[in-house]
Amino acid sequence: QVQLVESGGGLVQAGGSLRLSCAVSGTIFSIKFMGWYRQAPGKQRDFVAGITSAQSTMYANSVKGRFTISRDNAKNTVDLQMNSLKPEDTGVYYCNVQGGSSLIRTYWGQGTQVTVSS
Repeated sequence: QVQLVESGGGLVQAGGSLRLSCAVSGTIFSIKFMGWYRQAPGKQRDFVAGITSAQSTMYANSVKGRFTISRDNAKNTVDLQMNSLKPEDTGVYYCNVQGGSSLIRTYWGQGTQVTVSS
């Protein structure tokens, strides 16, 4: 059974930094995409950053220049380095992994809370 294990959330002051990590427990054949989404209270879950197996990265406009996503294909881990954090970055951050051999499946982590105080 596949699980995504997230770590690294917490409380930080505006302007500070946090690093989120997500590790795949179990086997996913041919991971295509790894990414992070976030959900603020009362809002929908939004895309934050993603990275393909070829190391191509993509970011939401709101985090460009502040967040950096990276992955280790050998370890099946994905990290999100978050710098210059703002109160509007507050939310539950979810790891997202998409992969499979013949059928692409989507997996979600349990979420980790990030709170940025002003």
